[in-house]
Amino acid sequence: MTTVEPLSRPTEAAGLDRRQVHAVAACYFVASFAALGLPPYLTEILPTLGDHSGHWAGLLYVVPTVFTALGAPLWGRLADRFGQKRLLLRAQLGLSVSFLLAGAADSLPAFTAALVLQGLLGGTFSATNGYLAAALDGSRLSKALTLMQGSARAALVAAPILVGALSPWIDPHRQYLVMAVLPLTAAALLNSLPEPVRPTVAPASRAAAATAATAATGPADPPGSLRLLYTFEFAFVFATIISFPYLITLVQQRLPGAGGTVAGLLFALPHLVYLVAAGRVHAAVEARPRSGLALGFALVAVGLAGHAPAHSLLTFALTRAVLGLGMTFGLVCLAVLAAEAARGRAPGRMFGTRETVSKCGAVAAGLAAALANGSGGPAAPVVTGTVAALAAALLALLTRRSPR
Repeated sequence: MTTVEPLSRPTEAAGLDRRQVHAVAACYFVASFAALGLPPYLTEILPTLGDHSGHWAGLLYVVPTVFTALGAPLWGRLADRFGQKRLLLRAQLGLSVSFLLAGAADSLPAFTAALVLQGLLGGTFSATNGYLAAALDGSRLSKALTLMQGSARAALVAAPILVGALSPWIDPHRQYLVMAVLPLTAAALLNSLPEPVRPTVAPASRAAAATAATAATGPADPPGSLRLLYTFEFAFVFATIISFPYLITLVQQRLPGAGGTVAGLLFALPHLVYLVAAGRVHAAVEARPRSGLALGFALVAVGLAGHAPAHSLLTFALTRAVLGLGMTFGLVCLAVLAAEAARGRAPGRMFGTRETVSKCGAVAAGLAAALANGSGGPAAPVVTGTVAALAAALLALLTRRSPR
């Protein structure tokens, strides 16, 4: 029996093969290295720029996020109009320019302006996902999105450790200059990949093809389901990101003898768990993503709650591992739900909007972390994240549905 692809999806021949998908993932890893690895060290960067107490770390942590949220929908629409590959290359080059400016900044306003440009000119996550969604569909797309998250987690594993190890020789602030070459390299690699081309369908056959596509793959997700996906995206990002800005400060406060490398390892541990477990989790939850998402939120809540009483390296490692398992379930299930929602939709616009929602969650998390840290210390943000994760787990349970 022949399966007909949905009209808004490219044919298999127009898609990307496995080697090309892995090349896209490698480029995303390269570009993410500085963008994801250096912000945890803002509390060490800011004193060199005049903020001696690192008071603005929580706010500046989300400055690129704010402006990525503002620009993502526009870049997504332009990608649908002018081509996903062109806008992906634009995002990589924009990151390189902003990293150069951040590394050369000699004042807090100049550094902040560079972070603003990083947000406005970057957006590699939504650009990469839009590029993939223009070429892949269904299970292949959800696996590719899971792989992209793996690239981000790999960067979060490697970058904080490397930044911490290099800190005695190169100040984390000046490491932005070194990292600027990475998105340039990614752009050069991406330039050799094809632009996904949508198939042309004769007008007389569109109705018959659409009927066959619906019979073969099921109807596209209704708008309400897309809104629910965005709700879960916001909640997940908020609950996980809120612990990031002040984690290294918390570790150094609770473990006075721990150096920067140990703090970086603890920061990276949840992302290492994702790298180890994501493939198996995808196979387990692909048919029931809402149930898996509820479990993911519950594990995130348990992991975050464990940070508050942690006062030893072992307890920190255990709580970070539980958080990592929750992140794995959450990210993989969101990838499956996003692949379902992408059927029949313009990928640039949908993933641009998803990026905006995700970044809004990160902005809210950064602001909440700064407020909670100011009133209750570096352990307070994880308590707020625990409450948010529990509420989202309940929502996921209440909205479970049977797989198509």
